[in-house]
Amino acid sequence: MSDEAERVASTAEEPREHNSPLEELGGYIRHQRESARLSLRKLATLAGVSNPYLSQIERGLRKPSAEILQAIAKALEISSETLYVKAGILEEREGGDDVEQVVQRDPYLTDPQRQALVEMYRSFRRLSELQAEPRSRRRGLFDVVGTGGVDDAAIRAALPSEEPEDS
Repeated sequence: MSDEAERVASTAEEPREHNSPLEELGGYIRHQRESARLSLRKLATLAGVSNPYLSQIERGLRKPSAEILQAIAKALEISSETLYVKAGILEEREGGDDVEQVVQRDPYLTDPQRQALVEMYRSFRRLSELQAEPRSRRRGLFDVVGTGGVDDAAIRAALPSEEPEDS
């Protein structure tokens, strides 16, 4: 066996690092693409990158530039900041406002409106977490948790009352 053949054979046998930051970024982009029901080809076209290059990004083989991440984020209609954090370009904000805190502080919302918004947000978060689960584990989980958590009564309670104001 030649030196080159031995090098290739030994490299092929080395275990790859699983869940590397690039693989996590690629998996996140793939998940967002699939959630948006876009083919790899369609996302590549929308983002202005080649199909093979986007495929390599999704598989964690290439680290995209900030400009490419911005184009992908725009095509997916998601925050480019999220992709920058996942790519290691930006650090995640410490102690930043989370959605529930912002909703609770909003002076224009009534208490029932705040409660309904927080319940909806939590429901969407649970649904997103379930969609991130492996397909085999997901099957039964979607039957247990739908977009539930918010019922018609909660939504009606959040609506402004239609009682006439006293003059």
